Amino acid sequence: MARSFEPDPERDLVLDTSAMKALAHPLRMRLLSLLRAHGPATATQLAARVGVNTGATSYHLRQLASAGLVVEDEGRGNARDRWWKAAHRRTYLQGSPGPDSAELEGAYLDAVAEVYASNMRQAIAELPTLPKAWDSATTLSNYGLRLTATEAAALLEDLEAVIAGYRSADSPDPAPRGARRVTL
Repeated sequence: MARSFEPDPERDLVLDTSAMKALAHPLRMRLLSLLRAHGPATATQLAARVGVNTGATSYHLRQLASAGLVVEDEGRGNARDRWWKAAHRRTYLQGSPGPDSAELEGAYLDAVAEVYASNMRQAIAELPTLPKAWDSATTLSNYGLRLTATEAAALLEDLEAVIAGYRSADSPDPAPRGARRVTL
């Protein structure tokens, strides 16, 4: 079955060992996620969002930069303020990047899980502040199905097709009034 979300070599990153090492730290994963979701920012701005000091944020941004995951936004800032932006739109883990990478892959996936959990906590905290119209448009669900690998692959393809039918997060078209970032 063909996957509807395949990496675009011009805009997406398929993880290699170096990138996976950089992203195996939850704070780095969080910083990259914030840059992708909200656009360029300074270390100071990111530090305020994640609740750590600017020095730690700067260090981790430099680590992400050395792995090619973030780059300086040359069009912003000055000698005092460096602006950073994500170097890629999305990250893909496609198989193991090396024969001895099971431990590294596990650390990377742990960091992914921690960021997902943090995002979920933030979404739950925001629920009471959403307009009433969002009451019937949101859910926190945990569907448990018993599927074969073939069925699971078909389900994933179907879900990707549904998602592709909606505006892409990186679409150049402006979002309609009242639109919010939705995570599936």
